[in-house]
Amino acid sequence: YKLGSEFMPPLEEGSLLYMPTTMPGISITEAQKVLQVTDRIIKGFPEVKHVLGKAGRAETSTDPAPLSMLETVVILKDKSEWRKRDTWYSSWAPDFLKSVFRRITPDHISQERLVAEMNEALKIPGLANAWTMPIKGRIDMLSTGMRTPVGLKISGGDLDTIEEIGAKIESLLPSVKGTRSVFAERTGSGYFLDLEWNREELARYGISVEEAQAVVEKAIGGDNVTTTVEGRERYPVNVRYARDFRSDYGALSRVLVPASGGQRQIPLSQLAAIKTVSGPAMIRNEDGLLTGYVYVDVAGRDPNGYVEEAARLLREKVKLPPGYAISWSGQYEGAERAKERLKVVLPLTVFLILFLLYVNTRSLTKTLIILLAVPFSAIGAFWFLYLLGYNLSIGVWVGLIALLGVDAETGVFMLLYLDLAYEQAKKEGRLKSLADLQEVIRYGAVKRLRPKFMTVATMFLGLIPILWATGTGSDVMKRIAAPLVGGVFTSFLLELLIYPAVYQIWKWNFDLKKALALSNTDGRG
Repeated sequence: YKLGSEFMPPLEEGSLLYMPTTMPGISITEAQKVLQVTDRIIKGFPEVKHVLGKAGRAETSTDPAPLSMLETVVILKDKSEWRKRDTWYSSWAPDFLKSVFRRITPDHISQERLVAEMNEALKIPGLANAWTMPIKGRIDMLSTGMRTPVGLKISGGDLDTIEEIGAKIESLLPSVKGTRSVFAERTGSGYFLDLEWNREELARYGISVEEAQAVVEKAIGGDNVTTTVEGRERYPVNVRYARDFRSDYGALSRVLVPASGGQRQIPLSQLAAIKTVSGPAMIRNEDGLLTGYVYVDVAGRDPNGYVEEAARLLREKVKLPPGYAISWSGQYEGAERAKERLKVVLPLTVFLILFLLYVNTRSLTKTLIILLAVPFSAIGAFWFLYLLGYNLSIGVWVGLIALLGVDAETGVFMLLYLDLAYEQAKKEGRLKSLADLQEVIRYGAVKRLRPKFMTVATMFLGLIPILWATGTGSDVMKRIAAPLVGGVFTSFLLELLIYPAVYQIWKWNFDLKKALALSNTDGRG
């Protein structure tokens, strides 16, 4: 069995961020209607406390969100108020025991299940859903540009080709297990109203291009004419034609442009050809290349495992034109950076432990015997992670690195007690056979039992409460503590069972057997 892997463990913030995406060209009115529908559906769930939806963006470059990207912040109630589900203790345990057991097996629906139900209820035509959490989503967007756990960046020189590649990927990825939704940006599918001015007609009526553009800008687009002051608040006052005078081609063609100093009014249709054209709604540029995004919402499996399977599929099915490239981003990008650092940190940690052990024991053999504790504890660490359903992440690797130090410490003490028992028996002349050696090793191992048990008990008393913790931040701490708990438990058992046997093999074959043979030879001589 292979454990899954991810960059960071999920950090439940007590809220959700629902970020559906629509096709480019959605109007403000339609975006408002979609927000009202989705907010009403989400508020219908009993676990939801408040809902706040947003469409469009403020006048700031820090939030370049088009109207096609909606955002809804969902504030959740305390988990004690969530819907209950039947568990192994629901039918028989009294209330005081339930409060203990629910620390191990919660008796309410999980957040993953709640998101799955919301996603099923929000399958609205034209919307591609994506779920994350407010803080996590903002950090991901700032660091990678992706608002989903996994995404692709398609780079090249032509937006239409990038859009074609994205559409092909969008059709392929739903077949990969764990895909909740996929949406490829329509990089070249924005809709624009284009006015092609007839310069001969403008010249005939004595109208400059600037004057004609000003009518389009202010009468149709709107212009801020003043600012109203209400206490400490400031609101701009925008003036433009009412919707009935600018909502269709007929109305636009009747927009009047003043000429001859305002003495004449010329319909816009006589001065320009009005048409709609498609073009880039938003142009992304990364590393000097035009870029399009494909957003992938993953559920039910680890992000890194998903990327590995999806990448194999795309290599087989998608043939990229020359000059175009696909790169995976989102959490996967952070995981790859962390993997490169771990390639340095882990060997360096092992080297430092080896060096310190060798300085302490002055024996390469003893150093290697002490390092036997590493596989002993690794067995428990990985099995415990498997039983808890945790993926390998930065938090887990931090716990594993800490476990290396604990292993070295416990191994040194075990070897110390065995050495002391061996040297004392050797000084007293009690080592005359294999049976004597076994008796001495048993004595040394038993002497180590009490301090070893105290060490393990102390660590359990400190770490088990972390595994029982709930609330924001507990998910990360559990990933750090879990390898230590599982590793220390198996290390406690296997060191007492296997260390003495390994020590006996070493001492009997490389020390005592030769010494007894020499003493027998000297006695015969």
